[in-house]
Amino acid sequence: MMRLNARPLNVLWLQSGGCGGCTMSLLCADTPDLFGELAGMGINLLWHPSLSEPSGRDVREILDACLRGELTLDVLCLEGAVMCGPGGTGRYHLFAGTGRPMRDWVRDLAEVADYTVAVGSCSAYGGISAAGHAPGEMPGLQYESDLVGGLLGADFRSKAGLPVINLAGCPTHPEWVTETLMAVAMGLLDEDALDEWRRPRFYADHLVHHGCARNEYYEFKASAEKPSDLGCMMEHLGCKGTQAHADCNIRPWNGQGSCLRGGYACISCTEPGFQDPGHGFLSTPKVGGIPVGLPTDMPKAWFVALAALSKSATPERLRRNAVADHQVVRPKNRKTGLK
Repeated sequence: MMRLNARPLNVLWLQSGGCGGCTMSLLCADTPDLFGELAGMGINLLWHPSLSEPSGRDVREILDACLRGELTLDVLCLEGAVMCGPGGTGRYHLFAGTGRPMRDWVRDLAEVADYTVAVGSCSAYGGISAAGHAPGEMPGLQYESDLVGGLLGADFRSKAGLPVINLAGCPTHPEWVTETLMAVAMGLLDEDALDEWRRPRFYADHLVHHGCARNEYYEFKASAEKPSDLGCMMEHLGCKGTQAHADCNIRPWNGQGSCLRGGYACISCTEPGFQDPGHGFLSTPKVGGIPVGLPTDMPKAWFVALAALSKSATPERLRRNAVADHQVVRPKNRKTGLK
């Protein structure tokens, strides 16, 4: 059902246990006028704790108006995990000026919102905020790591009939936010548009490996040995780009940046539970010298055979460049015509 020409989509953005990095990322959207772009998409930002002017009593009036139904809440966005501690009271995070735990506001507002959106892996699955022993008792909205449940429970459905929409990422890409809101505004987002972890398929049906600038090194298993090296970071430096679902390297931040392009291994931040990998983020766990984490859709025996063949055929150029911090051997010039 198309919402075009309908009233603007009212979006309320709240924050709880997190670093605010997803908001910082949103401000890096590839546009000189984020608010103008949102308005052009028919999106009305009711309130955002960092980007809106109202505070104190004015914000309380907005929240109360949403709960009373006097102000239609189309989309509730939460950034950051839900702080439920200590002892399940939620009092680690009281909404300033209200005396109520943010947890309770989120739960009540989710009941009246047409759509509930988890912005970032913390609000989706707990993320970094829930790493280790998680003293803050911080689940995601509908997951706690890879266990369905979270604050709102496994059976939660918003008024539009959808579970929480998880824009997983640490931080989430600004266009994942704007495209999701635009899809909602146009009535184009249904359950079939979400994958098994309830991430929008438009970005989750890709792998970080797709479009990686180091793919030539991957093909010949020419591996980096230290962070500044140019080679593939899968074999030694913990890169999980062949397993992580996202299109970071197809549409890099501001058209230029991604973790891999910046020289950092993919830590699979869009996946539930990435915060506790069981090994160092920049190391590759192996058994018998073979990485444990292999491409998701390739049998292990095939990978081992292909890797051995590739390594035996690695060009000298790639072998030397892979362990250097700049290109030391240039590609040879060769006539590419048919004659």
